Amino acid sequence: MLINSLLRRATLAKDYEFSFEGHPNNTTEEHLQTFYDLGFRRVSFGVQDYNEDVQKAIHRIQPFENVKRVTEQAKFIGYTSVSHDIIFGLPFQTEAHVRETIAKTKSLKPDRIAFYSYAHVPWIKGNGQRGFDESNLPSGTSKRQQYELGKTLLSEAGYHEIGMDHFALASDSLYQSMGNKTLHRNFMGYTASKTRGMIGLGVSSISDSWYGFAQNVKNIEEYYHLVGEGIIPVVKGHILNSEDLIIRQHILNLMCQFETSWDDNGLFFEELPEVLSGLEEMESDGLLIRNRTKLTVTEEGKPFVRNICMAFDLLLRRKQPQTQLFSMTV
Repeated sequence: MLINSLLRRATLAKDYEFSFEGHPNNTTEEHLQTFYDLGFRRVSFGVQDYNEDVQKAIHRIQPFENVKRVTEQAKFIGYTSVSHDIIFGLPFQTEAHVRETIAKTKSLKPDRIAFYSYAHVPWIKGNGQRGFDESNLPSGTSKRQQYELGKTLLSEAGYHEIGMDHFALASDSLYQSMGNKTLHRNFMGYTASKTRGMIGLGVSSISDSWYGFAQNVKNIEEYYHLVGEGIIPVVKGHILNSEDLIIRQHILNLMCQFETSWDDNGLFFEELPEVLSGLEEMESDGLLIRNRTKLTVTEEGKPFVRNICMAFDLLLRRKQPQTQLFSMTV
């Protein structure tokens, strides 16, 4: 009913694409078929890690058999892209766990894989991140080794690295979009087509008009109350100024194309020389190449593209001028 109501007065684009995220434990074949009949062709499942001790610590118990079931059902029904989310740096997680998780993932051959770094934010997540303490988390060095191992294993399994955190088979549209330069990134990750508009529905979701962001309230009771009263349930937002838009484009270029330029395209900004000066050490390490009008991330620098993008974040620079860009993203 929700989807039909949304589409009743809408004109679908010729090449529209619908996707949804399902939980392996409670997504049924009926769910998958219903969404497929509504036009959905992509589905994502959160895996995190298959080790039971790790799952208990993060309160996410889901056996491999459940992931296997929904993955195979989705492919049988006809979904053209199935994605799995895997996380490294989790409490109690080791390289052996990463190896086991990716081996099981390889056996199911999802079309896309998001290989995310665990973000420890108990002040936001609350009790969901209280099944352990900081001493149970892998060190920065161990976390980096988990990432390097995972990246190698995924490459050996036939997956190509897409920007930051994402991997895809050559047959998937995400990989193809990287080659034809239509790759785009938004709050939900990478997409195969560019768009400047995104409408977030539901609690805590974020909408993006390119020129501004807006986030919905996080409490579901409050959300329902506001919607029931005909009030747009936005709790906060930000209107981008001209400087914000320039910085955003540079960061998007680096994340999606591993290069950016400020030559005759309106992307020069006053603090650019200072930003480039702050990247000298990365350049000396062979992570990037820069000239008078262009910056290109090298193959060795791709794992550090997030760090390179942070150098362009003027708000971060002004707030924390002595920030160590490497250590903040480990």
